[in-house]
Parts: sequence; C-alpha cells; structure tokens
Amino acid sequence: MTRDERVLGLMGLAARARKLMTGYNTCLSAIESGSLKLLIIAEEVGENSSGKMISKCRSRGIDCRRYGSAPVLSHATGKTDKGIFGITDRGFAESIKKE
Repeated sequence: MTRDERVLGLMGLAARARKLMTGYNTCLSAIESGSLKLLIIAEEVGENSSGKMISKCRSRGIDCRRYGSAPVLSHATGKTDKGIFGITDRGFAESIKKE
C-alpha cells in the first residue's frame, strides 16, 4: 500500500468516526475553539484562503499540511467539493503526520 493510499484511508476512517471537519468556516471555528489537531489543505485552495488558515494554525500551534487534490481528498472522505479538512482526533492526526 502506498503512502497516498494510507493517508486517504486514514482520512476516510476519520470521516466515518466523525473526527473530520470540512470547509473553511467549520475548520476556522475548530481552530479558534482549540479542537483541531491537524489541518489539511488541498493543493488547489487559493493562496488567500490557505494563507489565512495557515496563519491561524501557526498562532495556535496547530500543524498544517498541503496535500493532494481536492477531488481525491473529497472522494476519500465522502464529501463533495471540499479543499480544507480538519482532523479533531489526536490519534488520527499523528498517524496522518507520520505518513
């Protein structure tokens, strides 16, 4: 199994376990509340949106990753047309970061 397959599988598991948030506003709220453990931003997300999210994460000590394409990530998580994903479980976040 490739690294990409493992990451997508972990994101899918996080979605089924309800430990995954999607979308700009939802993830921004999770950052501000302190419940977000890892932010994943698809490559297609614009510099303005991604820059704001990365800045917020850095100020709160939350890890960020730019990874994959929005359609592939959305499909793996069972969502449609999403480019920003937040992991709220420390175990899933650590597993994804290791990959």
